[in-house]
Amino acid sequence: MPILHAIIDPLCGWCYAAAPLLDAAAKAGFTIKLHGGGMLTGSRRKQIDANWRDYVMPHDLRISELTGQPFGENYFNGLLRDTTIVLDSAPPIKAMLAIDAMGGDALAYLHSVQLAHYRDGHSASDEGHLARLATAQGFSPNAFAAQYTQAEGKLDEHIVESRARLNRIGAQGFPSMAIETYDGKITAININRYYGQPEQWISYLKTQFTRTLTILNPNMTH
Repeated sequence: MPILHAIIDPLCGWCYAAAPLLDAAAKAGFTIKLHGGGMLTGSRRKQIDANWRDYVMPHDLRISELTGQPFGENYFNGLLRDTTIVLDSAPPIKAMLAIDAMGGDALAYLHSVQLAHYRDGHSASDEGHLARLATAQGFSPNAFAAQYTQAEGKLDEHIVESRARLNRIGAQGFPSMAIETYDGKITAININRYYGQPEQWISYLKTQFTRTLTILNPNMTH
């Protein structure tokens, strides 16, 4: 099966914009591999204030216009006005790693985190809410807590590897994506034209995958 690598961050608004594209790719038969980039970790963590709200809101409104992705009142006038919240990418990335380690659907979990954050106003950095979302996917609280703790030791390496992958494909920001063919060849793909257009996106993906295979094997029949 073709693999679609997605280098994302759970607190990246444009990664939320790309969620329908990743869903469509999964439904079309692509295996999705998520790589958390750690956009807001360590010294880059961000405490919400008026400047942050003013910075993100135009992007959020543009994302909503392009894609139809929901942004709720509890987000705009709740979460984005709560100056006690510190946005930290580490907890949701650890949660994704925990879900993956338990054999769960990390993509579905990521999307539940994104919807809770942007639509419902529950911070994606809230460890308690991350645990509740895992429970909603059918995992026991104890099992999730154990894997979440183990993910702490894997987090730094995961982020380093994700950023190295970003560099290898010649990309700079989140989200960035690449197709991997059966022989391990990885080719970056441009998603910018396809926000809000999942059908065109799938056609593009299939064309890019076939083109890559043809380059690798000129004798391939169509």
